[in-house]
Amino acid sequence: MSAASCLRSEDQFLCSICLYVFTDPVTTSCGHNFCKNCITEHWNSNDQYLCPMCKEVFYTRPKLKVNTFISEMVSQFRQEAQQKASSSSSKQQAAKSGEVPCDVCTGTKLKALKSCLVCLTSYCETHLEPHLTVSGLKRHQLMDPVENLEDRMCMKHDKPLELFCKTDQTCVCVLCPILDHKTHEFVPLKEEYEGKKAELGKTEAEIQQMIQKRRLKIQEIKHSVDLSKEDADREKAEGVQVFIALMESVERSLNELIEMIEEKQRTTERQAEDFIKELEQEISELMKRRSEVKQLSRSEDHLHLLQNFPSLKAAPPTKDWTEVSVCPPSYEGTVVRAVAQLEETLSKEMKKLLGEAELKRVQQYAVDVTLDPDTAHPKVILSDDEKQVNHGNVMKNLPDNPERFSPCISVLGKQSFSSGRFYFEVQVKGKTDWALGVARESINRKGKITLTPQDGYWCICLRNGNEYSARNDPPVVLSLQSQPQKVGVFVDYEEGLVSFYDIDAAALIYSFTGCSFTEKLYPYFSPCHNDGGKNSAPLIICPVNQTE
Repeated sequence: MSAASCLRSEDQFLCSICLYVFTDPVTTSCGHNFCKNCITEHWNSNDQYLCPMCKEVFYTRPKLKVNTFISEMVSQFRQEAQQKASSSSSKQQAAKSGEVPCDVCTGTKLKALKSCLVCLTSYCETHLEPHLTVSGLKRHQLMDPVENLEDRMCMKHDKPLELFCKTDQTCVCVLCPILDHKTHEFVPLKEEYEGKKAELGKTEAEIQQMIQKRRLKIQEIKHSVDLSKEDADREKAEGVQVFIALMESVERSLNELIEMIEEKQRTTERQAEDFIKELEQEISELMKRRSEVKQLSRSEDHLHLLQNFPSLKAAPPTKDWTEVSVCPPSYEGTVVRAVAQLEETLSKEMKKLLGEAELKRVQQYAVDVTLDPDTAHPKVILSDDEKQVNHGNVMKNLPDNPERFSPCISVLGKQSFSSGRFYFEVQVKGKTDWALGVARESINRKGKITLTPQDGYWCICLRNGNEYSARNDPPVVLSLQSQPQKVGVFVDYEEGLVSFYDIDAAALIYSFTGCSFTEKLYPYFSPCHNDGGKNSAPLIICPVNQTE
């Protein structure tokens, strides 16, 4: 039998109470058919005995008997439907783990295609067909298959949850507003769903943004680790270089000590060998003379003995060895003096090596600095490349803008720095007076200027050819081993550090520490007055050649 013939009269086989195919169908006196159990429970739960279809009231409870004709028709219908279900089920897939199974299937549960919110049942393709063709079932609300459909029913009123109570922030049925939430605000589930979906979209975007920020933070942390590793590798390399140099110095001093001791021993041995050689030579001559004397004393020739006696009577000339001795060299204090000398050497070597390592570390932050003509005093002369400045004797006619120094013989660099680290080098060779350092943007550039940190200047200077000082308050006199020919300036903005280096000596000259920088910093240069030509040499900003 075809599917169409099988289902052509299925409306006649559905109970109007349970909406399923009849089970033990009975007929009331008004002619309507119900499942025996459905109509019995309906009358048990109501005060009146009335027909659910036509509302006819029965004053006495009717006695119900199974309608054999309809029962047989239902049985035949069930058999045909089962055959159709068996035929179509072979084409359908059984529900797998995690998939919603059909609630109607017996035996192997097929995968559900839809769930009915009215029937609270999930259906496979075959068992779903009545909901697609029967007029009474078409009005039911279908949705994608879900489990636990009872959770979608109001537990109090046994109705589908179709509304959302905005007051209590909960899902309710159509009876809840009438009975339990009379003064509350309600909206359809779909409306609240759209609103919440939009909120979830915003939440998702916010979470995505948080994820992105954290990914960037991870990259930042990894970058910091990479920088730390680079710093660590560099420090290890510099440490190895310093310690190798120190060990070589120690080994060199040890070799010198051993060589000195061995040389003393060799000198002693040579002296002893010379003495022994001379003594052996005298012994040889004495033995020869003794032999001659002995031979003469045995002579029976009177004349011969008397003639040779004078020459053999006296011993041959020899050295007086009474006061001669070989004194072992004294090694008293040799090791102590060597260690003291080594300590002094190591101290100088270590200062030099550490100075070179420190200088090399700061030189990696070298920046290109040029002089700013708009800040230059009218008497200073700048080179065309804006890398050199010295004092001239002619006052140029320049606009007296607020940035220009007057009357202080000074100029600033064009470049400003408000974070991080930077370094530059300036040649001061041939000058008797100069000042170098950095200055904050808001410094006073007019009238008398005091080069102190309190006034925004961090500088060192030379006066009268040999008087070096750090311009603190009060000034700090600097005792330098040699006159710097080239000075390096290093700034760590966040650390609050300004350091000055003697490039040729690879030595730290002075450091301002604990500084508080809150605005832009500019390189500061003062070539000072010409002093009749004695101080005519320029300050020269030099390219940085990192120390090897």
